[in-house]
Amino acid sequence: MSAKTLYVQRQKDENRKRQYLPMQDLEAWKRTEVDELSRLCQEHGILFSRLAEQPDNQLLSALRLIQFSHRVRTVPNMARVDARVSEILFGQNNLQTMVVVDADKTISAEDTGRLFWNTRGPLEKLFGGPLAYSEAGFLQGVLLYEEAANEEEFERMCDIVASRTEIHAEFKALFERIATQDHVGAVVVTCGLRQVWEKVLEREGLSQTVKVIGGARISDDMVVTAEVKARIVSRLQREEKLRVLAIGDGPLDLPMLEAADEAVVVTGEEQNRSRSMDNALLEAIQTRGLKARQVLLPSNVSPRLTDAVLAQIRLNDKELLDSVFSRRRRLYPHVWHATDRNAAKLLMSPTRDALVAGPMLRKAHANVGLYLAWEFLSEVLGVEEYAMRHVQGHHIMGHRVRHERETTIVALMRGGEPLALGLNEALPLAMFVHATSPDDIRKDHVEKQKTVVLVDSVINSGKTLIEFIKHTRKLCKDIRIVVVAGVVQTDAVMQGHALASVMEEHGVHIGALRLSENKFTGFRGTDTGHRLFNTTHMA
Repeated sequence: MSAKTLYVQRQKDENRKRQYLPMQDLEAWKRTEVDELSRLCQEHGILFSRLAEQPDNQLLSALRLIQFSHRVRTVPNMARVDARVSEILFGQNNLQTMVVVDADKTISAEDTGRLFWNTRGPLEKLFGGPLAYSEAGFLQGVLLYEEAANEEEFERMCDIVASRTEIHAEFKALFERIATQDHVGAVVVTCGLRQVWEKVLEREGLSQTVKVIGGARISDDMVVTAEVKARIVSRLQREEKLRVLAIGDGPLDLPMLEAADEAVVVTGEEQNRSRSMDNALLEAIQTRGLKARQVLLPSNVSPRLTDAVLAQIRLNDKELLDSVFSRRRRLYPHVWHATDRNAAKLLMSPTRDALVAGPMLRKAHANVGLYLAWEFLSEVLGVEEYAMRHVQGHHIMGHRVRHERETTIVALMRGGEPLALGLNEALPLAMFVHATSPDDIRKDHVEKQKTVVLVDSVINSGKTLIEFIKHTRKLCKDIRIVVVAGVVQTDAVMQGHALASVMEEHGVHIGALRLSENKFTGFRGTDTGHRLFNTTHMA
């Protein structure tokens, strides 16, 4: 209710004798009550919004707020962000690299939020309060934008802000080059005004190349926090298998910079920089291992920190551009590995411990085999039901790996034996064969069988494995061949490598506990076979 309406109602109230209050006092009283209620709500994590003062808009506003509240409570914000990411990625099947960029004070010198409010505005007061930069804080920010303008007014104000916002020439050149490549994409992820940045990119002819993720209105159906930025980067890496270059300027960008494969900090004019970024950046570098470089925009500004801590580059440096635009070889598609899983880290630790050898190391390898049987073979081969007797006496259906009796496990000697025995523990009905050379696999080992599982502890170049695969296929053209290993050199299973080509030719699936970039080959005391059987002194 406006102060004017309240003033008129008090004047017309004949049922109660009221002390006269001028309209400006009523306005101050109302403002104080609203401010105090807003403060209390923020302290208790409660979203607060004022309805439009025009009676004909109040019902519509109330309905929108109710729907907004229901949506916030029932659908996680990250689920809505994920849906937007999926929408952006749809149809981009050749992507290998994604450039994830902050907006305000990163791709432009402008802070569009400040331009929108034409002052420091209520957002700085909000984020300086109890909610800070939490998800609740950004949701409250959405309500502030809703109070500030209806949809039509908001669009008009965004048009004005966009007209005053220029993209740095360096970013425009980068985006224009990305537009010519089908294996590189770019997305702006902003905690601010999505509509403004979409208008800016459209004006520059970049709207089809660079999409925007952000939320400042109820209709955006999301908010972007520092955590959201980091999780977008992680999703692109983990689920989409993309290499990510992240670029940002402030503390809210640090989580995504730390998550990215490569990180660039934009250093702008000193008067526009985040005052807390230097300390936060230094802490991330020194205590959390952030590896980043900085771009000075414009090029004549003073750098952050020192070159030794945060080296300077340009966005058009050949090294940086090569890292973005060079096409990467892809993994052979039928590779399964558990490299980043916690279970793999636990299982792998004793196999890499120099103090673990002999029976203890063989047991560790057997545990790896058991895990890979459950996690990998059960997915590749499937499972089947079988009848069994329950401990309480009645009959029930159990599950085992499909065609277990028609499976042959081949231990590539001698390093593959302990791991193969672990597989055999999970598939106790399978045939077990020791093979020092391909010829050790005989026709009677594969005829009438449906699957052959070739097992080794470590696969380096894959040269030996290639011979085993070819020999097995020669014995039986229809049998399914699966490879299981503890560690596989990443290069060996990249498309185009000899091993990957042979596996593709013969339809081979491969499962490993871990992929490794380390090309070191065991020698003497470090050889896996010698460590497994305590023969390092004979090396």
